Amino acid sequence: MARTGFVYHPDYLQHDMGYGHPESPERLRAIMSRLARSHVLARTVRIEPAPVADEWVTQVHAPAYVEELKARSPASGRVPLDPDTSISPGSLRAAYLAAGGALAATDAIVAGHVDNAFCAVRPPGHHAERARAMGFCLFNNVAIAARYVQRHHGLQRVLIVDWDVHHGNGTQHSFYDDPSVLFFSTHQFPHYPGTGLASERGVGKGEGLTINVPMPPGQGDEEYRDVFRRVLVPAADSFKPDFVLISAGFDAHRDDPLAGMGLTEDGYADLSRIVLDIAHRHCRGRVLSCLEGGYNLEALSASVERHVLALLEAGSEAGRGQR
Repeated sequence: MARTGFVYHPDYLQHDMGYGHPESPERLRAIMSRLARSHVLARTVRIEPAPVADEWVTQVHAPAYVEELKARSPASGRVPLDPDTSISPGSLRAAYLAAGGALAATDAIVAGHVDNAFCAVRPPGHHAERARAMGFCLFNNVAIAARYVQRHHGLQRVLIVDWDVHHGNGTQHSFYDDPSVLFFSTHQFPHYPGTGLASERGVGKGEGLTINVPMPPGQGDEEYRDVFRRVLVPAADSFKPDFVLISAGFDAHRDDPLAGMGLTEDGYADLSRIVLDIAHRHCRGRVLSCLEGGYNLEALSASVERHVLALLEAGSEAGRGQR
């Protein structure tokens, strides 16, 4: 059995974009309730997040953007940032704690205190670009963690696997010309945000290290498993990552209201195991997974449960990979 870290903070619930918004505090309440009832949470190692330092946020985001968020953070009510995204009085602290949770989990993995980790955080991150909040996202948690892995821990080659149903445009934007990051995304297409064509492959030294697999609506477990085995596995084996990050959106589930894909909890467990196998071959099982989307509360909590169980059941093979 692997030692799986788990990041959560009650202040994540203080980010509130209003009644009826799909990215609501109820998402984390549903996850935490299910993991507690099934005793899965008790099997994990709790990792306490601290707010991320601006030093690390600005590895990915423009300093002026960070200052703008601080200036616009309200004392009451909500301030719109884009048509889908707003901030409330508790939003900015939640965003700092979400990115900080990813860094705390990274530290725990690299130090060997845990083998892998799941971050039950919000707001999500993968749509946030260098100077732009969008798609429910303020800070790009996974992109910040990738830079932290490289510049704080000295692990140079980072694989980011994004299985959210929406393309991770912000993450792609962060690393499009960077040969040290392999970004792999499966996503419904056409769909929000409209990016993620297969022809988007990176530029300059990063050409070929962005791999987009746009998928038509209705694709399910079998199709996703095929794409991961046929496209992700050989690309990752050639890249040989030192660390693996997952943008773990669960909105490609067949019951999700914001998309039209057909994944089930079994499918998410299978995708988890494929990514874990990659990490065991190349980087001592080091996998950090951060919550992104997922908006049917039952489907979300059930899928997260299967994902965390896959992390727990991965087995500690830390000594078998290559640094």
